[in-house]
Amino acid sequence: MKALWVEAARPRTLPAAVVPVAVGSAIAQADGAFDWRACALALIGALAIQIAANFANDVSDARRGADQADRVGPQRMVASGVATPRQMWTATWVAIAIAAACGIGLALIAGPLVVVIGMASVVAMLGYVGGPFPYGYRGLGEVFVFVFFGLVATAGSRFVHDGSVPALAWLLAVPVGFLATAILVINNLRDRDTDARAGKRTLVVMIGTEAGRRLFVLLVIGAFLVVAGAVTARMATGWLLLAWLTAPLGYRLATRVAAADNPAELRPALGQTARLHLLFGLLVALGTIIGS
Repeated sequence: MKALWVEAARPRTLPAAVVPVAVGSAIAQADGAFDWRACALALIGALAIQIAANFANDVSDARRGADQADRVGPQRMVASGVATPRQMWTATWVAIAIAAACGIGLALIAGPLVVVIGMASVVAMLGYVGGPFPYGYRGLGEVFVFVFFGLVATAGSRFVHDGSVPALAWLLAVPVGFLATAILVINNLRDRDTDARAGKRTLVVMIGTEAGRRLFVLLVIGAFLVVAGAVTARMATGWLLLAWLTAPLGYRLATRVAAADNPAELRPALGQTARLHLLFGLLVALGTIIGS
């Protein structure tokens, strides 16, 4: 049972929470503003929100019939009967409570605006597949991920150290958001057929598989180009190009996704995309610190 709850937390997606904190904190370190308490609380809070989002998605998708028997992805707790909706919602709110506690601690360091950011993130997370307008079912999931797991999470992770967000934090939030969005795109490409039958109108369902593949490739390429642009514009030193060490992984992944003939072939690509996001983000963080 414990292993199933770990699977329900979707550990392959958790780099989407770790990377923005790593990049934002690295920028703080380069600026001489790093606070280890802020970094630790931001990391725990980000992971809690990501896990809460995964739990809420599990129960909401089951209620709407999106998790069907022929689904290619991993087992879902509620749809398979392993957990009841009440149990899953309880776990969701426990994760939210942990995130809220971290937010209070961060507010004591960086001010009350942190609470506003945290509340907005939780509301956006719960509205992804729940509430009166589940925008994850209306092709807006990618926008949510880019904004909250890219821009807000990265800039916010810099803000909590001393209450400021320099231009570099906003710029590096873009490639972080691109690769986080790519994780969602590959997930929706894998689930495209079952989502369409269940009436879950993800962006991939709306634009089609081929366009979804092209979007994935553009997101991966875009992440590398933004980093190169930051160096070219002298907003960062050449050390930031350490992130390009992951370019071969990005190329192989983009090629594999572009050539995939059926959803089953895309299942390993989810973990590989998360790995690319993590390695890319950690190298961006390392390059930022070394180049300071």
